[in-house]
Amino acid sequence: MIEIGFHTDAFNSAYWSFDQCLDWAHQHGVHVIECGTIDGVSWIHGLGYQPHVALWEDPVALRRKMEKLDIRFSQVDAAFPLSKPEGVTIGVEYVLHTMRWAKLAGCPRVDTTDDRFKPSSMSERECMDHMRRIYREIVRAAELYDIVINIEPHGYFTTKPDFMEEMLHFVDSPNLRMNMDTGNTFIAGQDPVAFLKRLIGHVSHVHVKDVSESLAAAARGDLTGIAVSHCAIGDGVNAANIRECVKLLVEAGYDGVFSLECEGQGGPMLERSRQWVSELIESTTKKS
Repeated sequence: MIEIGFHTDAFNSAYWSFDQCLDWAHQHGVHVIECGTIDGVSWIHGLGYQPHVALWEDPVALRRKMEKLDIRFSQVDAAFPLSKPEGVTIGVEYVLHTMRWAKLAGCPRVDTTDDRFKPSSMSERECMDHMRRIYREIVRAAELYDIVINIEPHGYFTTKPDFMEEMLHFVDSPNLRMNMDTGNTFIAGQDPVAFLKRLIGHVSHVHVKDVSESLAAAARGDLTGIAVSHCAIGDGVNAANIRECVKLLVEAGYDGVFSLECEGQGGPMLERSRQWVSELIESTTKKS
């Protein structure tokens, strides 16, 4: 069964807290949610103006609170760019801390990625070897915790299908999978449908994201990811690709979450996006 959730990034610009995001999800009948993790103290989060969770928060208490609202995590985001030289120090510890927290919070997946730019201090091959060592260490721990480590197309390497395919084989393990992103692949200059076709067997979580005509005209092929798409899903130039991606996933028997990523505008744009994706899933499922 495909479920629709959302990433709390939708409420970054509204300066909501994670609790406010939970309330919105509960009020709108959303049962799965995704957010970023903060490994430390942030003043903006502490004041309640950031819709993500800090790893100092009690994961068991939060899980119980979410259970009362019939909401659970689909994934938590630990996307420090592991391709950076600091990936082997800061990045590994951040992902491992997030993974342990996720286990106690009842979250089955942790999202990871690379940087927009290749590090100037490394060749492509050196950087791939650098990330191979990182993922081997992370996945070895993830197997113990029964957590899936997802790689998201968001950077220099991960938005290139040849590199992404190699990365997904860094470790021969069912705990290393892919978080497909329809918007990041598009803005990076790739064909999201072809990208998904090639790697569909590795998908365990999906970010559904559209792209506005103005952003595509200004930045497609220059960016490798979109922080938050200021475009309702279905209203942008990526809508046709999203339709085809949903069709591919339904036909492949995808049984997971479509996590919506868009600027929420305090909720209305997110709700419009949810309605469009819900209708798309329903019509696609009937046709299949």
